[in-house]
Amino acid sequence: MQAWASPDIPELPGQARALRLFDSASQSLVEAVPGAGPARMYVCGITPYDATHMGHAATYLTFDLVQRLWRDAGHQVQYTQNITDVDDPLLERARETGVDWVELAEQETQLFRDDMAALRVLPPAHYVGAVESIPQVVEMIAALQREGAVYDVDGDLYFAVKSDPDFGKVSGLNADTMRALFAERGGDPDRAGKRDPLDCLLWQAERPGEPAWDSPFGRGRPGWHVECAAIAVQHLGMTIDVQGGGTDLVFPHHEMSASEAQVATGQRPFARAYVHQAMVGLDGEKMSKSKGNLVLVSKTRESGADPMAIRLALLAHHYRTDWFWSDDDLFAAQERLDVWRGAVTRGTGPSGEALLAAVREALTDDLDTPAALAAIDAWAETNGDDPSAPALVRDTADALLGIRL
Repeated sequence: MQAWASPDIPELPGQARALRLFDSASQSLVEAVPGAGPARMYVCGITPYDATHMGHAATYLTFDLVQRLWRDAGHQVQYTQNITDVDDPLLERARETGVDWVELAEQETQLFRDDMAALRVLPPAHYVGAVESIPQVVEMIAALQREGAVYDVDGDLYFAVKSDPDFGKVSGLNADTMRALFAERGGDPDRAGKRDPLDCLLWQAERPGEPAWDSPFGRGRPGWHVECAAIAVQHLGMTIDVQGGGTDLVFPHHEMSASEAQVATGQRPFARAYVHQAMVGLDGEKMSKSKGNLVLVSKTRESGADPMAIRLALLAHHYRTDWFWSDDDLFAAQERLDVWRGAVTRGTGPSGEALLAAVREALTDDLDTPAALAAIDAWAETNGDDPSAPALVRDTADALLGIRL
């Protein structure tokens, strides 16, 4: 599957220091420093049936910053993102609208690409659909079978989570909380015949009227968690530097996919750091497709909003803080953008090198975007006599924050 075109990134003098990020598994700040070879990151993509709301955009901007900062520090980056282009919510929406599920997925995926390009998000090196990865999913399920971690319930195959001694270390949750979240987020803890309520679906046998593929296990389709595990292992290997997504993916998705990868490969850990974007809500509730309270990037762009103002509105909030979108965010972002653009047209300004250092320091400290934006605000409001500063500040905003001035 093709991603979107990459924007050009200006080169900046010097290099960023090591990036520190909050690891959900250890509940602490860790240095996200790659070992030998490129920095490796896997971020879970959308299910393409109603793209792209501001919660999505906030997530992909967060990991866009990670990629930018790694590059600024001189690292090559291998970034993989999936598209869940076959899943129950997609099939349900297709039935509701009378649109073929393949056509719906293609339309929404293209809309997502257009939104990411408009927001100047760097594309992943590997942009991979679940459907095209079914051969790798089959291989991983077979590997899990060899480890004795798979059993059958009425033709469906399940992963025995207790086959991984590290199950539970990603989320740190107790069994009761896991069970409640599993039921809330697409799991089936009460299904008869399961050995453990938390065991998750690997391969669903063919259902009438639903898509299915041939496999050694019979016709059917893969479960959600094993898709990401298989895609990540295929393209990045094990012990990747960052596994990313929204906080709603900590459990069950990231917990389950990590355990499946660890048992299938015999290697651990799946990731050095699990990094999660907080939720973006609207009118006091989480913004989600199921609630229908979505603010879409595409509709906001169509209304005349500058994509750079949308990006600034999102970056004004720290990625680990839940918040609620309002039109005031966009108005304030446009005002900030206008001030910045006016400031970089001046002939001189305060030290550009000092500003670059301040932005790098803020962003490498757990992506402190509010502090980075405040540093540019202060620069724009101050007079100075450095003739090279405006160009360097413009490049800093572009390369590190993705804001084209």
